[in-house]
Amino acid sequence: MTADPADTDQAVADYTASLPAKRMAAAVLFFDDTDRILLVEPAYTKTYWELPGGSAEADESPRAAAVREIQEELGLTVEPGRLLAIDWVPPRPGRTEGLMIVFDGGQLSPEQVAAIQLPPEELRSWAWSTSHEQEQRLSPLLARRAAASCRARAEGPTAYLENGYAVS
Repeated sequence: MTADPADTDQAVADYTASLPAKRMAAAVLFFDDTDRILLVEPAYTKTYWELPGGSAEADESPRAAAVREIQEELGLTVEPGRLLAIDWVPPRPGRTEGLMIVFDGGQLSPEQVAAIQLPPEELRSWAWSTSHEQEQRLSPLLARRAAASCRARAEGPTAYLENGYAVS
């Protein structure tokens, strides 16, 4: 007697449904003509700035999440470029573990910069930031992720990170 492939598919589906879910978010790095990156300042109770982007919704790819979040946060319709970094972040109080994905948004044109519109309930401001300003504005984890993403953009290979630190 031959096994029915539908039975095998059902067994695999039941198994994968039991696996733990991970939080996932996507960010896009945008650059100006001097290679500063665009950072956004949240309007809510965070004490640090962020990379533009946000959480992926159920059944949404990281790339689709990046496109949606940039439209929501900056009012820009962009197609992200290549993958710069993947960062696994361990759980911490109040947050599950997660995978953070960073895409290259390239250099924004003067027209795109002029078209930026922030949702006032979510973002207070945005600014071009040098590496020194990134270290001051971002949390240590986000500063490590941004720096690794910038290196990946300049040097070529995608960065694999754990908690913002490169893993070789």
